[in-house]
Amino acid sequence: MNAIDKAVSSDITLGHLLDVLAVAPDAPLVFTYDGNPVRPGYHVTEVKAGQFSALDCGANPEAWSEIFVQLWDIDEDGRTHMPAGKFSAIIRKVSDHVRLEPSARLTFEVSEGVRPMALYCAATPRLDAGTYLVNLQARPASCKPRDRWLAEEQAKSACRGPSDSASKCCP
Repeated sequence: MNAIDKAVSSDITLGHLLDVLAVAPDAPLVFTYDGNPVRPGYHVTEVKAGQFSALDCGANPEAWSEIFVQLWDIDEDGRTHMPAGKFSAIIRKVSDHVRLEPSARLTFEVSEGVRPMALYCAATPRLDAGTYLVNLQARPASCKPRDRWLAEEQAKSACRGPSDSASKCCP
C-alpha cells in the first residue's frame, strides 16, 4: 500500500508536546479553545491511541497513528490549572498500559460536559509569564488530494523567482 504519512502536517506530536513541557514542569498548563482558556479544574478524562487506514476522496490510501487526549472543561473544587508535569505524568501512566507512539498526530477532544465533544489540533506550547499556553484550533474537514495539489503549487511558486545556482528547489 502506498500510504501517505499523516505526520507530515502542521499538527504537533505527543513527543513534541512532552519535550516542550519538560522544560518547566511546575508551570501551569492552560489550553485555549474557541477563544477561551479551559477552566482551572479541567480533567484529562481519557487518552487513547489509534492506528488508522483510510481511502481519501481521490481514492488514495492513507495510514497514520493518532493519539486523542480528552479534556473535560470544568471548574471544580477551587483548583488551579494543572502543572505541566502532572499532565506529563498522566501521559506516562497511560503509556504503561497503552502503546503511545511519540511521533503520532495529536488530537484533543474537548467538552464542558454539556455540548458534544469537538476535535482540535494543538499549536506548539509557549511559556508566557510562567504559564504554558497551548492554543487548540478546531480541526476542519478537508479534501486531501486538493490539499496536496495546493502544497505542490506553493512549492512550485516558491521556485519561480530569479534563478539562483545555490537554490535548493530550483535546478
